[in-house]
Amino acid sequence: MRAIIILSKFLGNTFAYWVLIFAVLSYLMPQWFIFLKPAIIPLLGLVMFGMGLTLKIEDFSEVIRHPGRVALGVIAHFIIMPGVAWLLCQVFHLPAEIAIGVILVGCCPSGTSSNVMAWLAKGDLALAVAIAAVTTLVAPILTPALIWLLASAYLSVSFIDMLYSILQMVMLPIILGVMAQKIMGRRIDVAIDILPLISVVSIVMIVAAVVSNSQSKIAESGLVIIVVVIIHNTFGFLLGYFTAKLFKLPLAQRKSLSLEVGMQNSGLGAALASAHFSPIAAVPSALFSVWHNISGALLSTYFRKMKEDSHSDVKPGENGSTNKILQ
Repeated sequence: MRAIIILSKFLGNTFAYWVLIFAVLSYLMPQWFIFLKPAIIPLLGLVMFGMGLTLKIEDFSEVIRHPGRVALGVIAHFIIMPGVAWLLCQVFHLPAEIAIGVILVGCCPSGTSSNVMAWLAKGDLALAVAIAAVTTLVAPILTPALIWLLASAYLSVSFIDMLYSILQMVMLPIILGVMAQKIMGRRIDVAIDILPLISVVSIVMIVAAVVSNSQSKIAESGLVIIVVVIIHNTFGFLLGYFTAKLFKLPLAQRKSLSLEVGMQNSGLGAALASAHFSPIAAVPSALFSVWHNISGALLSTYFRKMKEDSHSDVKPGENGSTNKILQ
């Protein structure tokens, strides 16, 4: 068991490198990983269940006591990402169909994998989950409204389908994890020690599945779209972080806000683009799905090494259940 725990910590510390290696490998040899596509949702559910094992009820009560942090994250998300998308379309003079695809992914809610990255980054997981859930709940109204405003198009988004998706892939596994923790008590500590191993393997498999199944679209998309996607995602991370810093949030919350603003539900974007526009409009979402998992992994690795500054208002022990898993 000790060897497994050591391996678990090693993989947690080198997480970003494994994501990069398998992203490249699955692009070069997509036939090796394409079979993983049906496993994406179960794997994400497994990671979310593991996070639930580390959460305490107090983590959520802290978020309830600070609703302004959640509101700040939601507002920042729906201003920064659509705004940056629109500006990039103007700067790069993108063709109409590609521009619509870029704006569409910018108007989507937070991606579910952002919760995983916030957890690995030792951010405030409860805040990250709350922001992702609220952006998803308001997306049926805000997403088509923003697309109509910025791209002169209107999308009919199913509130029930999006709500069911976030409940199935994020909220339900986390709730089950919290319940398992309450039932098993201290007996769950051994499982927590090997969760980094499970989470890293699961996320690497998810990235490999996404890359291998999007390989042909990525090959055909061209350099300009790739550059736009990278810039879009990077500005989301930066502006999200500095927005939180501007409002003097502690480091853990700054990490979560950065990741929740910069990472999108690009799977939803690809599905909506395919249904309402042309196939090429789905390419920015497909590329974003690949890139934000790689960049999110790199950023979470960097964030984990950051230390709270002396002016932080984080109290001793606050957010400890989130940090414990990767210590």
